[in-house]
Amino acid sequence: MADNVTSLFRTGAHSPSMAALARESGEAGPVDFCIPCNPYFPSPRMMDELTNRLRDIITYYPSSADTITAELCNLLQLPPQCVAMGNGSTELITWIDHLLVRESLAIPVPTFGRWTDQPLETGKRVDMFPLQESNGFALDPAQYIQFIRSRGTRAAVICNPNNPDGGFLPKQTILAFCDALADLDLIVIDESFLEFADAENEPSVVEEAVMRPNVIVLRSLGKNFGLHGVRFGYMVANPGLAGRIRSMLPKWNLNAFAETVVFMLKDYGAEYVESLHMVRRDRLDMARQLSTLPGLTVYPSQGNFLFVRLPVGAEGTVVRDRLLTEHRILVRECGNKIGSSSRFLRLVVRPQTDVRRLVSGMESVLYGTRRGAAVPELSTGTSYSSGTAAVDRLVSSTSGQGYPGIAAAANGMAQQPQPLTAAANGMVGQPQQFAAAANGIPGQPQPLTAAQTRGTTGMPGGLTAVNAQGQPQGFPQPQPQAMPQPVPQPVPPQATGWPNTPPNGAGWPAAAVDRVG
Repeated sequence: MADNVTSLFRTGAHSPSMAALARESGEAGPVDFCIPCNPYFPSPRMMDELTNRLRDIITYYPSSADTITAELCNLLQLPPQCVAMGNGSTELITWIDHLLVRESLAIPVPTFGRWTDQPLETGKRVDMFPLQESNGFALDPAQYIQFIRSRGTRAAVICNPNNPDGGFLPKQTILAFCDALADLDLIVIDESFLEFADAENEPSVVEEAVMRPNVIVLRSLGKNFGLHGVRFGYMVANPGLAGRIRSMLPKWNLNAFAETVVFMLKDYGAEYVESLHMVRRDRLDMARQLSTLPGLTVYPSQGNFLFVRLPVGAEGTVVRDRLLTEHRILVRECGNKIGSSSRFLRLVVRPQTDVRRLVSGMESVLYGTRRGAAVPELSTGTSYSSGTAAVDRLVSSTSGQGYPGIAAAANGMAQQPQPLTAAANGMVGQPQQFAAAANGIPGQPQPLTAAQTRGTTGMPGGLTAVNAQGQPQGFPQPQPQAMPQPVPQPVPPQATGWPNTPPNGAGWPAAAVDRVG
């Protein structure tokens, strides 16, 4: 496998499947720190039930998507006319692009690759708003709005939490963003990883989306339920938007596994809530363990993954390949993500036993006995050259200018980031004013380092009206906070808004709307 490991990763924007790795090695797959899946769900009891039903599941046709969607909506207490279920969120992204994105789409980068690749494939202009490493990859919503206005972009996306860095914006910030851009054709809030967040009790904007004319909320089921292979997710919007997407989906776009899981969920609510608590607990522990590695930077996350920057001198593809061949550990190297480089890895949160194996493997690969170590010499310097394909593409596409504003941001200067676009055609629009919105908009923390850890909630602030130049104001600057220590005691399921025992046939309470999917 060692000779072929690099070629296995030449699959475009994504890592090879676990099936491909197993075929290549002729043995069971590696410990998976790559695929962002809940490791604690389904519970053993639920998995046993799925196993017992396997023959019927793979033998017979599933019910129609309408039947499966109706059951999900009964569970979530959502109106079925506001929901469309897809064969994975990527199917929904595809139809959103085809039907609702007319000419241009804005997206912060780095992010989930389909939000950049899908509209590019259909000839749209993609305006990429660069998240600054000097600011811990935190999204500044006021600058993002100004960027959208200056480009004249007609559709905008925010992933909350963002993939791969786990950056999070509170609910009131998201609603303020939607209010400020109410005149756009479309706003998509991708909440695929929101179930893993614990910065707020009710962070989803699902209920607000159904009352707005241009907002879609995208949710994933496979990630949260630990069932990526089932391929199912859903979107919530007003009946008009949801109906347009639903009308284009095949009658049997959902498979029998998806149907079986959806109809089983009412019996496994308590196990699901406990699984989310364990992931959140493990995220804190994993960040603390990784931050002890010299030169490694760990960024705060509200997802079920951590974004880390390797020490100076380490190349992500080398670290990835050696972890796989020498330690049977699979990680996500992010050199092929636009806005990232090969110095960054995304590491999925896993149980503590697996994390200890990861930390040991990274110690061996990064430092080892100096001969053959991925880091030739330990360094405390901050300058580096990434030397990756993603950065090379960026330099080429911007005539060598790269990402403007990084140096200025490091020096405290207010410089606006410039667009990275798929096509440089078209007129640049003028900034437009937007209304005052909401209070309670926190800042973002700085990266976790070996020396200290910081938290995932920031300082409250507010979005105010524009200034005399028509520029948005009022979003606070990022402020570091202290990261709390992991809480060893389990959180009672009822603390999340879910019942200990979901009522049979009665659906879950309204609070569960924001806590599932």
